[in-house]
Amino acid sequence: MYKLIEFIRSTYVVVLFVLLEAITIGHYARSTHHTRARLLAKATQVVGAGHQALAGIRSYFRLERENRELLEYAASLQERLACYEVSYEAAALTVPPVRAAADSTAVDGADSLRMHRVDSVGLTIGDGQYRTLTAAVISNTINKSENFLVLNRGIRDGVHREMAVLSTNGAIVGYVVDCTERYAIVLSILSSSFRTSGKLSDSGYFGQIYWDGTDPHTVLLGDLSKYADPQPGQEVVTTGSLFFPDGIAIGRVLDARLDETGTTYTARVELAARLSGLSHVVLVENRDIDEIRQLLKSDKIHP
Repeated sequence: MYKLIEFIRSTYVVVLFVLLEAITIGHYARSTHHTRARLLAKATQVVGAGHQALAGIRSYFRLERENRELLEYAASLQERLACYEVSYEAAALTVPPVRAAADSTAVDGADSLRMHRVDSVGLTIGDGQYRTLTAAVISNTINKSENFLVLNRGIRDGVHREMAVLSTNGAIVGYVVDCTERYAIVLSILSSSFRTSGKLSDSGYFGQIYWDGTDPHTVLLGDLSKYADPQPGQEVVTTGSLFFPDGIAIGRVLDARLDETGTTYTARVELAARLSGLSHVVLVENRDIDEIRQLLKSDKIHP
C-alpha cells in the first residue's frame, strides 16, 4: 500500500497533465466538423497504412459483390450513352457531322473519365463539366452525429475539397471536406451538418435533404410543397448544385407527413447507397464551380 501511495505521489503531475491535455484536445476536436476532419486527416497519415492493409483484406472477400455492382453500374452508363448517341444522331441530320471524342485518362495513377461537352446541335464545345475518378474506402463511420469516410486518394491524385462522392451504383454519399497528399476526408450524408437539395424525380417538387441522426439507412426531405403529395416508392434525386450533378439518386420515399400548419411535407427517404458496406466510391469534380461562384459575385447581381 505504501509503495502504491509513493508511486501515485511521484507520477500524479504527469497523469494530471495527460488528463488535461486529453480533455483539451477532445473539446477542440468537437468544436466544428471541419476541425474534426482536419484532426482525422492528420491521424490518418499515421495509421493509414494499417487501415489500408485491413481494407485490402476486407476487399478480397467482397470481390464478387463489388464486381456485380460495377457491372450493374456499367450497364446503366451504357444505357445513358445510348440515349446520348440517339440525340446526337438526330442533331446530325440538320448539321454537318462533327466528331465528339470521349477518352479515358489517368490522374497520377487514379482512374478518371474525361468527356467532351456537346451543345444542342452536336458541336464539341470543350471539356465536360464533370470529371470523375475512383477511390477505395479505408475508414467509415455511421453511428455518430457527424460521420466521415477516409479515402485512399489525395491531392497528388487530383482530389480536392468540394468534390462530390457517390457510391459505385451512382447514389449520393457525401462530399470532400479536406485532403492530404495521399488521403481525403468525406463528410457523409449521415451527418447533422450535411445539407443539399433533392426533388421527386417524377413531379419535380423539391426540398432540403438532411439527416436527423436516428436511422443510418434513411434521411429526410423537408420543406416539400403541400402540393407534392409524396407517395411511398417515389424516387428522390438531386436537383443539381455546386457539388452534385442533377439527377443523382438519393433514395426512395418511405412515408411522409404534413407539418402542423399543413403547408409543407417532410418525407422519410430510404438511401439508395449502402453506407455501412462501402468499399469503393466515385468522386465527381464540377469543373465549372469557380466560374459559377464568380458569376454569383457579379456586380450585376449585387449592385
